[in-house]
Amino acid sequence: MNKITDKNSYLDSIKNRNLKIYLMGELIKEPLDHPIIRPSVEAMAETYELAVREPELASATSPYTGEKINRFLHIAESNEDLFLQNKMQRKLGQLTGTCFQRCVGMDAFNALHSVTFEIDEKHNTEYHKNFINFLTEMHKYNLVIGGAMTDVKGDRSKLPHEQEDEDVYLRIVKRTEDGVYVKGAKAHQTGCINSHWMVVMPTLRLSDKDTDYAIVGAIPVDAEGITYIYGRQSCDTRSMEPGEYDVGNKYFAGQEAMVIFDNVFIPNEYIFMNGEYEFASMLVERFTTYHRRSYVCKSGVGDVLIGAAATIAEYNGVEEASHIKDKLVEMNKLNETIYATGIASSLQGSSTKSGNFINDDLLANVCKQHVTKETYEIGRIAQDLAGGLVGSMPSGIDFNEGTMSEDLKKYLKGKKDINSEDRVKILRLIENMTLGRNAVAYLTESLHGAGSPQAQRVQIRRRVDIEEKKDFAKKLSGIIEREK
Repeated sequence: MNKITDKNSYLDSIKNRNLKIYLMGELIKEPLDHPIIRPSVEAMAETYELAVREPELASATSPYTGEKINRFLHIAESNEDLFLQNKMQRKLGQLTGTCFQRCVGMDAFNALHSVTFEIDEKHNTEYHKNFINFLTEMHKYNLVIGGAMTDVKGDRSKLPHEQEDEDVYLRIVKRTEDGVYVKGAKAHQTGCINSHWMVVMPTLRLSDKDTDYAIVGAIPVDAEGITYIYGRQSCDTRSMEPGEYDVGNKYFAGQEAMVIFDNVFIPNEYIFMNGEYEFASMLVERFTTYHRRSYVCKSGVGDVLIGAAATIAEYNGVEEASHIKDKLVEMNKLNETIYATGIASSLQGSSTKSGNFINDDLLANVCKQHVTKETYEIGRIAQDLAGGLVGSMPSGIDFNEGTMSEDLKKYLKGKKDINSEDRVKILRLIENMTLGRNAVAYLTESLHGAGSPQAQRVQIRRRVDIEEKKDFAKKLSGIIEREK
């Protein structure tokens, strides 16, 4: 394989692979040729294009090869690196209007850099060496790594070893001198089909009876024994239908799939945890610390939706109304709050034992809490400004080619100097982002991605030093003596 340098070389690298993918009951021969899958490929490819257009933002120098790599592969070596990750994420949200699918992998291997180091420190293992060797290989070819953490979980009240079906959490089913075989399933896997490798990880704190579930390892996405079932998204089949306006986002979409592992082999050199159950919680917490502030990408997607809302207000002729301006201010306030908390988390990062940097945990969880709510409010206001047509507009076929085309162009017109086609396009984009296919990336993913909203609140409670705050109050009120 040659090193990937741009969009075209990325597309070439994922062609003609032996992937077993099912979509609506059909076994997909070439995912790049499928109209539902292709927009998600294009969104992933944009991460390479940005590195070409803005290398100072979306690329970095590998500490292992000394060559330029995509920033999504870079281990954060400073608060500046964490900050640049966020700037890049917002920019890609602005460019695609959807999920570009690379944040999970970036956050997974940044977490693994420190966790493998600390496992080795306690157990005298060589996981960190394995991990650095693997990462060096990824840097050499500038590949995409996907992170696979979320198990299907079965009965949520029970630990993995307590489940009636022991496969509902990914587990080791066989150990050999050369490696291990794993079985199970991972759900909601973002961009997995568009990746080159995935890293499987445990999804929750484990007990001493869950050692077979304490497995972290790297697997090529086309490894024997892996099956992908492509996830449905609202309105996704519009990509297969005539009528160019109906898709809303003309170029890009996200991707989620369920991944089933049936006795998939992981060789020893690609194993980064094997039974050290007590480190599962550390890995989950560090991954979510990185990943929850990575949701600043939604501020970039929010920029697109705010722009669409402002555009439809203009096309409707109401852009100067005071209440319209006020609603746009509110949308921007909410959107910038998401970005600000993520940036604050990154700029208050600190060094780990392994030397890489991790962002502030408390502010990361505050960022993600805002993401779970503010995106929905921004979406609500966008629909408010769009009006009822966002949910009841005739099809693109009727608008463009049908018997009633001329009538629709007449009656769907807004301001005199704005043509009906442009008004329909922007309404479809708002529909796409708040009701349709990319609402998955902007709304549902904002709610459930990187753990539940309650999990974030638990972490906020853990990280806030409430006794310190009480001490501040007691000193100023005179309850206890203030230091002079």
